[in-house]
Amino acid sequence: MPRFAGLVGCTLLYCAPRSDESTGGAPGGTGGAATASGGSSLASGGARPTAGGAPSPTGGTTATPSMSGASNAGTPGGGATTGGAATGGAAAGGSSGGSPASGGKAGNGNEAGAAHDDRCSVAKLDPASPPQPLSLSGNLGTHDPTLIAAHGQYYLYSTGDQLGAKTSKDLRSWQAAPEVFTAATRPSWLAERVPGVMNLWAPDISFFGGKYHLYYSASTFGCNVSCIGHLTRPALDSGTWSDEGAVVCSNEERSCDSGSRPDDWNAIDPNLIVDQSGKAWLAFGSFWGGIQMIELDENGARAGTEVKTIAARPSNGGALEAPFIVRRCGYYYLFVSWDACCKGVDSTYNLRVGRSASVTGPYVDRDGKQLLSGGGTLVLEGGTRFRGPGHNAVLFTEDRAYNAYHAYDADNRGDPVLRISELAWDDDGWPVSGGP
Repeated sequence: MPRFAGLVGCTLLYCAPRSDESTGGAPGGTGGAATASGGSSLASGGARPTAGGAPSPTGGTTATPSMSGASNAGTPGGGATTGGAATGGAAAGGSSGGSPASGGKAGNGNEAGAAHDDRCSVAKLDPASPPQPLSLSGNLGTHDPTLIAAHGQYYLYSTGDQLGAKTSKDLRSWQAAPEVFTAATRPSWLAERVPGVMNLWAPDISFFGGKYHLYYSASTFGCNVSCIGHLTRPALDSGTWSDEGAVVCSNEERSCDSGSRPDDWNAIDPNLIVDQSGKAWLAFGSFWGGIQMIELDENGARAGTEVKTIAARPSNGGALEAPFIVRRCGYYYLFVSWDACCKGVDSTYNLRVGRSASVTGPYVDRDGKQLLSGGGTLVLEGGTRFRGPGHNAVLFTEDRAYNAYHAYDADNRGDPVLRISELAWDDDGWPVSGGP
């Protein structure tokens, strides 16, 4: 059955903002990663996406992270490889008031190679100074964020008409950038392979094999006839995206109105991880049969035909989605979002985690329950103001970690906004977030 049946103006992943919603700042930042050809509008037409919505400053008392020491080079610093990680120089500095680092590298959580003690010394929980949310400003309207540090700043991508984009110099103040596509540059195969597709959802940004890779979702509300698209480019501050086509599709050439759809999974919500051996994997999935994983080749395309299930909620209507996997200190950590997004202040999204010594699982929670059987240790849940936090992404800096996600702001009509919190691991190796 379609998810959230009866909602007006909603897709599977977000609800269109009201017509009076501000754009939250001038679009078209020079550091943007889009192929848009300029102009004053982020969207190429149709309903305004949540990405680029009205800004909503948030609370918090932490100090500003620093990009000092960050390289302006177009290739990652530090010789790091893969999986969304290595970027141009350092993105360090304490959001809780520590001194900024003088060098190193930052990544979006999926760096391979363990060139730095497998992050065992990174983001360790200090009970006397627990993680805190960052105080954010600027263009904060966001749904399904993913981010990476490169070229001396942070790049964020999100759900939107043509995939939303933002940039920040300090991880706190965010400016709109051109969307990834325009109506003219949007790949024609999207409409051909996913009939009825409109806005594009839940991208994932990573760096490996000498290129930046942006995976994204093409689908329609409540249906698992879907495809995950793939874009590449050598740098985020210059050039344009190259369309690599679809990396995986579910129920291709089937109809959402047909009862015959053999794939009991949904090809949306991608996330790339490169394991310790240098092999790339793509996790994805939403409801139906749960979170899936496929192997990728050195170019980021699909390798082989196997689809492996790594998490499910068989007793809860399949209500999980949005995987994000990171490696830290001997384990791969699989973050997933449970329950319902896209209902404003009534959203029940919450963030869960499990871990495994192998990237393909089995993943278990803190109590030893497998995520395949509905397990998942709670990381984040909604508060009084910020409801339904979910669709998590993780960013590592030289000595810290952050998780970025969206939540629904009860003080701003329940609109989805960007949230970023410090993230640390306790002595037992389980993550603790400063959210919501």
